[in-house]
Amino acid sequence: MAEEKTQIRLFEEQKVRTIWNAEEEEWYFSVVDVVAVLTNSANPNNYWKVLKNRLKKEGSQLVTNCNQLKLPAADGKNYKTDCLDTEGIFRLIQSIPSPKAEPFKLWMAQVAKERLDEMQDPEQGIHRALAEYKALGYSDNWINQRLKSIEIRKDLTDEWKKHGLKEGVQFATLTDIIYKTWAGKTAKQYKEYKGLKKENLRDNMTNQELVLNMLAEMATTDISKARNPQNFTEHADTARRGGNIAKEAREKLELETGKKIVSPLNAKDYFEQQQIEDKGDKRE
Repeated sequence: MAEEKTQIRLFEEQKVRTIWNAEEEEWYFSVVDVVAVLTNSANPNNYWKVLKNRLKKEGSQLVTNCNQLKLPAADGKNYKTDCLDTEGIFRLIQSIPSPKAEPFKLWMAQVAKERLDEMQDPEQGIHRALAEYKALGYSDNWINQRLKSIEIRKDLTDEWKKHGLKEGVQFATLTDIIYKTWAGKTAKQYKEYKGLKKENLRDNMTNQELVLNMLAEMATTDISKARNPQNFTEHADTARRGGNIAKEAREKLELETGKKIVSPLNAKDYFEQQQIEDKGDKRE
């Protein structure tokens, strides 16, 4: 299956992981995510497991048509996940009584249209991502930084892929080295520090954290291109060198401002802080 990069879409502020099949020109959707949207179940994985067993007994082709595709999980790693194309999701919806069925069908149609539009004009994809972050309550300044961070991260992963490194454990290990070097925490420790569970770490970084992480990843990419590492050990050393550049910048900024950069602040806290500041501005 010819796959493009996965994307996370928002339906009524709920995340739905999707992946585009370039050969079929068809979206595939995470079944568990769709089940979560339609049922509001506290355990959508279990709901799908029970429903899947029932459909099997009924001889439904829906389960047979499920594809196991790699999608990002809460820990940032990619795992094989049950996915269905648009037609399959429509059939799934028929098996789940839900008041959200019709709105979700309309949303899926819009997703398909957006992809076709983006193929004609890639800039529309950037505008869509911007609109989704805006809907969640992020500031324009933060959104600009986040979109840039996505571009820089892709440059880095493209560089790793060029050298034959594998998505999953190797990417995660190198990313941990970068985080640990500049921020003093692995991705897991960083998320725990911010009180996160399933949320994306970068979506919960402050502007300063995003900028320093971008510096670390950009530096790692540039050093890799200059040094041309030949094995994983050399890539790990390159990641440390890139992370160290951001570490030095962080330490100098902290020295000048007297404030710690690595913050326990997460997006929820950030939004609440913004609301308080906005109210204060209005009083003045």
